Amino acid sequence: MKKVIKNGTIVTATDQFQADIEIENGVISLIGENLSTQGSEVIDAKGCYIFPGGIDPHTHLDMPFGGTVTKDDFETGTIAAAYGGTTTIIDFCLTNKGEPLKKAIDTWHAKSKNKAVIDYGFHLMISEVNEDVLNELPSIIDNEGITSFKVFMAYKNVFQADDETLFRTLIAAKELGALVMVHAENGDVIDYLTNKALENGNTEPIYHALTRPPEIEGEATGRAATFTGLANSQLYVVHVSCADAARKIAEARDKGIDVWGETCPQYLVLDQSYLERPNFEGAKYVWSPPLREKWNQEVLWNALKTGQLQTIGSDQCSFDFNGQKDLGRDDFSKIPNGGPIIEDRLSILFSEGVKKGRISLNQFVDITSTRIAKLFGLYPKKGTIAVGVDADVVIFDPTIERVISAESHHMAVDYNAFEGMKVIGEPVSVLSRGEFVIRDKKFVGKIGSGQYLKRAKYGERNHTNESESLTM
Repeated sequence: MKKVIKNGTIVTATDQFQADIEIENGVISLIGENLSTQGSEVIDAKGCYIFPGGIDPHTHLDMPFGGTVTKDDFETGTIAAAYGGTTTIIDFCLTNKGEPLKKAIDTWHAKSKNKAVIDYGFHLMISEVNEDVLNELPSIIDNEGITSFKVFMAYKNVFQADDETLFRTLIAAKELGALVMVHAENGDVIDYLTNKALENGNTEPIYHALTRPPEIEGEATGRAATFTGLANSQLYVVHVSCADAARKIAEARDKGIDVWGETCPQYLVLDQSYLERPNFEGAKYVWSPPLREKWNQEVLWNALKTGQLQTIGSDQCSFDFNGQKDLGRDDFSKIPNGGPIIEDRLSILFSEGVKKGRISLNQFVDITSTRIAKLFGLYPKKGTIAVGVDADVVIFDPTIERVISAESHHMAVDYNAFEGMKVIGEPVSVLSRGEFVIRDKKFVGKIGSGQYLKRAKYGERNHTNESESLTM
């Protein structure tokens, strides 16, 4: 049956207008005033915004880390994402040195198969570059549609790659049409500072932040940007947490280097003091990069407003406080890094960003959906509201007030990082390819209905052209 959404205000990255939306066979078939509803299911969106489905470019579902596995898998994680207005995620395949890249991808296909309730794609971690890896990359792009590669500059002796690996990945990505992503922290310096802190008996959660100072995030960001310029390639810096890193991205873009920056809700509303909470409560806020001093928040908001940062991901990586985070009760370096963020990404950005005048409504859509779709080869099927695109639609009530809490969230984890925070604005109903996943704030989707997305190469299919990419 056709669906017609009526009485809502459509908001895209560039426009805002009142119109009806007709949905048929999973795509938007018509947009216009007073569309016929004969033979159609009518959805009343009066008083609501109609956004394109959110795209979360940064999730870690069912991921092994630090001797345990993230609590949310592709079922619970995507259900929570849908409640929060996200209709597409891109998760990270972790690789092992000496093994074919395809093995890691097959593992992630097995993790996600028949579980996701929204559409999903994969990024691929690159931990080494040799002839076997270089020979395999073209088939990964062509057959799997994986067109983004992640290189860790941190987590020494676990994930960290050396500078040569990063540089050669950038060169290969330029030739193959892929986007290189970096976790930009100096892992060698972190390792030294961590060992010195532990030698001095400093084991509390706050030392996670103190051994990962913002200067080394800025240094790594600048280093990655420099390599990108040398390789004439393209770079996406994940989870930017501080002024130092944001500044390095802005400087690189001013030089004409093709660098993009992502931040996350936690860095916009939480600060380093949370790691000092008593009774080991600070462990709930241990992730990397760490939370920063509060003054960095307005720098990041301003960077989003002015286009120096362009996207917002969640870095969803949830671990229970009891039974997982407490693995590091006597040693902060053993606290599993990560937090439960996926569900509240859009609400926090709307409430703290749009409602408080920090960003516009159109910027909100661009930052949470459109720009991500363009960068990661999903546009125009995803990331906008237009005739012919996938009917990934969020009906969002901008007046609902709620308090974020673990008691009411839908993630599998036993705490919420934003516990007690009041927000204005909430998704009421969410459709993925024209079918309700959330209806009137209740889950009505089908487990396993999410489709795997093969993505276009970087620079293909309506991606921003060079002049736009360096000015917007």
